[in-house]
Amino acid sequence: MRIGVIAIQGDISEHVEALERALNERGEKAEILTIKHKGIVPECDALVLPGGESTTLGKLLIREGIADEIQEMKDAGKPIMGTCAGMILLSKEGDEQVAKTHQHLLGLMDTTVNRNAFGRQRDSFEMELELSFLESPYNAVFIRAPGIVDVGSDVKVLSRIDDMIVAAEQGNVFALAFHPELTLDTRVHQYFLDKLF
Repeated sequence: MRIGVIAIQGDISEHVEALERALNERGEKAEILTIKHKGIVPECDALVLPGGESTTLGKLLIREGIADEIQEMKDAGKPIMGTCAGMILLSKEGDEQVAKTHQHLLGLMDTTVNRNAFGRQRDSFEMELELSFLESPYNAVFIRAPGIVDVGSDVKVLSRIDDMIVAAEQGNVFALAFHPELTLDTRVHQYFLDKLF
């Protein structure tokens, strides 16, 4: 079993460590691969798109030939999780900020994203968040976070803050506006691994 983490930019080591903790807790083994170049994604059984700067990430995924491989992974039904910038990249449509920066979107989820839904870096926050797949609240860390403003009929909304969707899934694709890798609580990564094991 192999789990890939896109390692172009963002919270790469934090996701690797969170996945290792989650695997240890469930007594499962998997190889975690960090991905910077084309050719590794097809070897993976699951994939994480971490946070970072979404415009840069989008351009590099195209330049490195990784974007097409991610599309093929989605088509093969393999689990994909995107956090923060990863959520932006998974969306089909974006707001005027996405258009202005010529942000490349992978379009793997029938969602429309607001790139800076919760403001700038200084507006970052933590909160106890209700997620539909967890029995108790999760301490979610939002850093210059996006939000989903519209979803297609096949998208399952997993959490909202007021009118803003902050967690959703569509088939094998799972998107979060927050950073589960920045807490020691592995329940979100466990939910992702449930799709694999």
